[in-house]
Amino acid sequence: MANAEYLEKLLATGKDSSLLRFGLGSAYFTAGNNDKAVEHLRYCIAQDDNYTAAFKLLGKALYRQQQWHAAAEVFKRGFSCASQNGDKQAEKEIRVFIEKIKRRQTKA
Repeated sequence: MANAEYLEKLLATGKDSSLLRFGLGSAYFTAGNNDKAVEHLRYCIAQDDNYTAAFKLLGKALYRQQQWHAAAEVFKRGFSCASQNGDKQAEKEIRVFIEKIKRRQTKA
């Protein structure tokens, strides 16, 4: 959590940016704190709605929280973003999660 603490101190100084928010979201996601990860990743996307990696990580955090509908919506937006950016690898990774959610919904 040391990385998140350092980044939180940077944020507290007013140095807010999409990159800083992504770093915080990533640090909290890695630490298993999905609530904080979601919070910072949403801020990241609000600042830069073309940040494919943020969509992908936000979708994963929502997936961990079992927020299937919200995760699916974020992944769809992320897939569109990845397509527009020509990021084929992100498209593939996001497609896997979309399929996982679809399978989960058909079982329910």
